[in-house]
Amino acid sequence: MGKAVGRSLVFSINVACRNWELPMATTWTPQYGPGTFSREPTSQNLRNDDLVVVHDALEFGHCRLSLAVPKDGIFKNINSLEELQNMSEWTEERPLRVVTGFGELGAMFLKENDFKHVKLLSADGALESYPPMGMADVIVDLVSSGATLRENNLKEIEGGLILESHSLVASRRSLEKREGVLEATFNILQSLEAHLRASSELMVTANIRASSPLEAVQRVSQTSLCGLQGPTVSHVYSTDGKTEVEYYAINVVVPRKFLYKAIQQLRSVGGSGALVTKLTYRFDEVTPRWHNLLTELG
Repeated sequence: MGKAVGRSLVFSINVACRNWELPMATTWTPQYGPGTFSREPTSQNLRNDDLVVVHDALEFGHCRLSLAVPKDGIFKNINSLEELQNMSEWTEERPLRVVTGFGELGAMFLKENDFKHVKLLSADGALESYPPMGMADVIVDLVSSGATLRENNLKEIEGGLILESHSLVASRRSLEKREGVLEATFNILQSLEAHLRASSELMVTANIRASSPLEAVQRVSQTSLCGLQGPTVSHVYSTDGKTEVEYYAINVVVPRKFLYKAIQQLRSVGGSGALVTKLTYRFDEVTPRWHNLLTELG
């Protein structure tokens, strides 16, 4: 379990995360110093030659780094970055005050959009409270659902999206030279891939009448159900050891979106008592992105 630090959650593997929940994937890695593994928003347009993409579609922690302004006051009719930039209120003596925990990204974004009179304020946690308290004009922060912004009477504006991604990146230098980092990356990567793979599948177990395991398999073969390599069949024994009718338990892994179709097909061949189990991991023989990473590293 992790401990709360501000609006982040720091796990025992030293992975810093925002306060939304990671999927139920647990990764055991060697202990490294704080900051070795860090979950931050990343852009696919990486400018640092030392960075290498380890995984490009994590499917969790969907977030965006965005600029948000108050809904009322002088910002009431401000709905775009251009309108914010052209406000007459911002001067050299009274610059636009932007509070953020992502100073470099924020500064780069404002510079690229030609903001002249800006003052960046550095802060961590509860940035949404700064504009209402008069401590800043706008914020640059991570946004997920936008609920926190709405609760604090803030809004995103057109053109205010700085970056949006859910990738895992690593330092090429550390992967190549730092002892244990490549191994830890492999453990993280295979756990992530196994969890993402399993998250779209369910295990369905049902009993079916048959005179033999082969007949049970033949019945299931009449459907589109096949499992990973094929259905798993096991004999069901009665508590007293006496059976007038033979039952076999059929286990198949099916795509989550086809669950009800799978249940109907099992019923059509005599299946009953279906149980559905959520999968946490499904490890395959190879991890394709691991081979891609090794190729990238040369």
